Amino acid sequence: MTLQRQALFWLGALLALGYFLYLFSGILLPFVAGLALAYLLDPLADRLERVGLSRVLATVVILASSVLIMVLLIVLIVPVLGGQLANFIERLPETVAKLQELVAAQNKEWVERLLGQGMGQIKSSFGQVVSQGVSWLTSFLASVWTGGQALASVLSLLVLAPVVAFYMLIDWDRMVAAIDDCAPLRHKQTIRRLAHEIDLSIAGFVRGQALVCLILGTFYAIALSIVGLNFGLVIGLGAGLIGFIPYVGSITGLLVSVGVAIVQFWPDWTMVAVVLAIFVGGQFVEGNILQPRLVGRSVGLHPVWLMFALVAFGYLFGFVGLLVAVPVAAAVGVLARFAVERYRESPLYTGEETDEPPVLPGGPEGAAPLRGDASEPKIAPPAAKLSGPGV
Repeated sequence: MTLQRQALFWLGALLALGYFLYLFSGILLPFVAGLALAYLLDPLADRLERVGLSRVLATVVILASSVLIMVLLIVLIVPVLGGQLANFIERLPETVAKLQELVAAQNKEWVERLLGQGMGQIKSSFGQVVSQGVSWLTSFLASVWTGGQALASVLSLLVLAPVVAFYMLIDWDRMVAAIDDCAPLRHKQTIRRLAHEIDLSIAGFVRGQALVCLILGTFYAIALSIVGLNFGLVIGLGAGLIGFIPYVGSITGLLVSVGVAIVQFWPDWTMVAVVLAIFVGGQFVEGNILQPRLVGRSVGLHPVWLMFALVAFGYLFGFVGLLVAVPVAAAVGVLARFAVERYRESPLYTGEETDEPPVLPGGPEGAAPLRGDASEPKIAPPAAKLSGPGV
């Protein structure tokens, strides 16, 4: 198969996969969630196997513990979290307006001197931007929720995902071996190398970063709730949830929490400083302890590429798209680096001559190649004397 046909084949396979995800995005959520759960829990199952448990028993122990933790979270945290989230969205415009008034009142003289009569217009424009941002975020979340839950309800997700994860976790090693056997023999080593790099990228970023986000989100939520910040649970968990995008989670959580703290505790700057110290401490722990130990030197993803993948896949495939966005982005990143590596080794980049002599620019096809100065005589190698008459 020529290179062009190979490219067309893989392009067609990629388009077919995208069409399949788009067509069945409404019912794929439990299966994709089960696959992701099995992938994340496979290292733990391998460790339990090394301890002495069978694969089936290790899978039962892991999934039973996971389901128990999930049920406890749903029963204890989700009602409180849902109430705070609804209240936060409802009171967000009021909080922003009050924050504007406090800032303007404290700096009224120099703000009016700087902006003059345009202050009212800036307030109005800022309010419109906030309202439009909240409206866009609500619409995006609604589209993701509708796309992901059109045919598969939350109940089916909670029931089917553990079942799918159970069977896939039992057969995970056999499935990996079967896929490896199907790889073309000529390119098996290259495919294994790419698969290993993709696995390292996904494992390091998804497993490691997910644990970092979970720890930070729990810390922020508990700390902000202890100091009595309004919507502390929502803000803390939200900052941890989007913390896998570098700087976005921490900066967003910091700005929102400090803004809410100013509105709530004004004029007590001590509590505002405490809220600020919580995020500064969280970032110090993340950068110096959590990231080096849990993520290490794994290949990361560029924040812009990651945000584009999340928004694009979430818009196209709903909640299923959000689940597959990060693994797909990691795989594409590895393949792109491999393509750049091969390009740098190719004659197109190095300028080295190929076995086939290039055609002179503007000359007829099959013209002699240009090698050095045209005035130099061409001397045949000694071996050419054995080729027959005409030498």
